[in-house]
Amino acid sequence: MSARRNPITLTTVAALAAMLGACTMAPRYRQPDPPVPAVFDANSSVTPEAAAVPASEIGWREFFPDAELQDLIRRALDNNRDLRIATLNVEAARAQYRIRRSDLVPSIDAQGQANNQRVPASLSATGESELNRTYSAGVGVPAFELDLFGRVRSLRRAALEEYFGFEENRTAAQLTLVSEVANAWLTLIADRELLALAQGTRDSQRKSYDLTRLRFDQGVSSEIDLHRSETAWREAEVDIAAQTRRVAQDRNALALLVGEPLPPEVGVGEHSIHAQTFSKELPAGLPAELLTRRPDVRAAEHALKAANADIGAARAAFFPSISLTGFYGNASDDLSALFQSGHTSWSFTPQLRLPVFSGGANIAGLNLANVRKRIEVARYEQSIQAAFRDVADALAARATFTDQIRAQEALTRASENSYRLADVRYRGGVDSYLSSLIAQRDFYSSQRALIETRLAGASNLVQLYAALGGGWKE
Repeated sequence: MSARRNPITLTTVAALAAMLGACTMAPRYRQPDPPVPAVFDANSSVTPEAAAVPASEIGWREFFPDAELQDLIRRALDNNRDLRIATLNVEAARAQYRIRRSDLVPSIDAQGQANNQRVPASLSATGESELNRTYSAGVGVPAFELDLFGRVRSLRRAALEEYFGFEENRTAAQLTLVSEVANAWLTLIADRELLALAQGTRDSQRKSYDLTRLRFDQGVSSEIDLHRSETAWREAEVDIAAQTRRVAQDRNALALLVGEPLPPEVGVGEHSIHAQTFSKELPAGLPAELLTRRPDVRAAEHALKAANADIGAARAAFFPSISLTGFYGNASDDLSALFQSGHTSWSFTPQLRLPVFSGGANIAGLNLANVRKRIEVARYEQSIQAAFRDVADALAARATFTDQIRAQEALTRASENSYRLADVRYRGGVDSYLSSLIAQRDFYSSQRALIETRLAGASNLVQLYAALGGGWKE
């Protein structure tokens, strides 16, 4: 039969495959109900919901107004190795999806073949040994599976969902990185403030010691006052050493997140924990909205959808499969005449495979796919519960930090007044040094507690921002 009269063409095969592969046996996907309350605790949210922009729509440059912190976040997004690995995982998943997608269409290969065979005399029809040579060249379709029951299409869908899941994981890694950089920077400037406080206290205590030493030499102060004064001075020096170590460790932690060495001026200058005014308009919304705002929840759902598609592939394994192998080109027993007219050759080889006995492998494969789907359902529900707790914890803390900071500021002012009066009375010889020392320690402790409370309040806002899905937009 000539090539022009041949009804079987590669285009026909591709069209037939597309029509037969339009269905799948995957179960219809149904999103599980969120295993959390319908609303957050009303007492924990202080922002009018209708008046504020969702955290997921607030870019990190808008939320973090400090220019130095913005630069650190930008550099971290460029250099952080964890984020780089997450990005490469996305590229790998994209390539895997493309491989699966290519299985839906026939692959066409250019083929050339030379077959040389010697037939011994005992097997030859002529009674003499023969040497047979055949040559062929053309294009072929190697074993293309017609996706009658959607096995290939289900695997493609699973690969697509896995790719989407890696995309969401990369976004989640970015959110985590932005919040970690912000918290590390806040910790650094807070520890620098504590270091400056310890240094100021050390200088003050040294002057107090010098005064007490002078009064002791004059016979005005007792020896125990002298030793108490020196003890307070040495305690301040101990705090300086500890805070110096913490600042160095804070810089190391921040450098690891940024992915490169930090300039020496990072965290110094006019930066203070009290001056960090992040966006306060962060409405919690409804727990159900976390399903669309949190990338880790979306990634868990994509994994569930991939497991759902795998069930379709496992079901299709119970049904017949048809693979097609075809060739069209020239064939000849003389290489020099291969491309001359009259040597057209074609072959079309369909193959039907019908499962009869597999030792229970197909049943086990389907059971495995169903179990894996139930596992992904549990993981999806777990991710929702974890997201709900993140937001609920941040809201619960947010509702109390404002009052706590206000109360700590009042306590610090009261302890300052107490110390100032006690110091005046000591210098005037009215009270002993013990009263001044106790008041000074109370004042120092309240100052440290105020810095630490402000740090906790700022970190809480960062935590709430990330918990609500903020940090992926610039």
